[in-house]
Amino acid sequence: MNFELVDLKAFVAVAELGSFNRAAELLNLSQPALSRRIQKLEDTLGVALFERSTRHVALTMVGRDFMPKVRRFLDEFESSLLGISDLGARSGGQITIASVPTAVFYFLPNAISRFSVAFPRIRIRILDLGANEGLEAVARGEADFGINFIGTSHPDIEFTPLAEDPFVVACRHDHPLAARREVGWDELAAHRVITVGRTSGNRALIDNALAQHGLKLNWSYEITHLASSLGLVEAGLGVAVLPKLATPASGHPIIRTIPLSHPKISRTIGVVRRHGAILSPMAARFLEVLLGSWKA
Repeated sequence: MNFELVDLKAFVAVAELGSFNRAAELLNLSQPALSRRIQKLEDTLGVALFERSTRHVALTMVGRDFMPKVRRFLDEFESSLLGISDLGARSGGQITIASVPTAVFYFLPNAISRFSVAFPRIRIRILDLGANEGLEAVARGEADFGINFIGTSHPDIEFTPLAEDPFVVACRHDHPLAARREVGWDELAAHRVITVGRTSGNRALIDNALAQHGLKLNWSYEITHLASSLGLVEAGLGVAVLPKLATPASGHPIIRTIPLSHPKISRTIGVVRRHGAILSPMAARFLEVLLGSWKA
């Protein structure tokens, strides 16, 4: 087929950055040269990979399907070159992990540190994504495996539990709830509540669990990312409902976290893998280190 390796790199750059201008700067190409490479790739494949407008660039359905295949091809090609260039050195390559952001902070650093001592030439690429996006990245083969709290019912996913992560309420130290040892979900109705939007896996988990007890979360502020809720709490705008792993460590000068009860709701953090997928030797080794470091 009539295309070059740089054409594939151009495709990935435009898809990841959502901009021909920024992709051209990254690849040190002029924008017309970059556009010609994308056009040549589309002509060779006989399909459009991008939807273009004067203000927006987005992958087509075919482009979204093509993206993980190209990434994996480029990763494997580069790994092969690294191996050929230094056959006597320790194996090189890359591992890709799709992880919910809170797990990036709490689960990965220790494992990465231990693994990198033994395998310094292995690069680790972390896709810090929301639960749904991360699960689909694993299902599509874009990531070797993932850390998530959904996936137990996905037909293409194997889920290995790691830990329970209960939901708590976060408030300022000067808030009326700060002196409490425990707070019931129904008591939140008297306060201004900050929570994530309905597209979040965390929100779906909360709503479903509360519905089983005839309860509903009444919120005042809705945000997209869990970390944003803590900024609103610090500003004194309300209390936030979020998983314990997403809260500051004890002793925070401004924020206190209190367990939520009646009912107690928690999410199970675990490793997600595609059914039947065979991990590369290095990805399998890293997963062993991750599981071992958490159990330790």
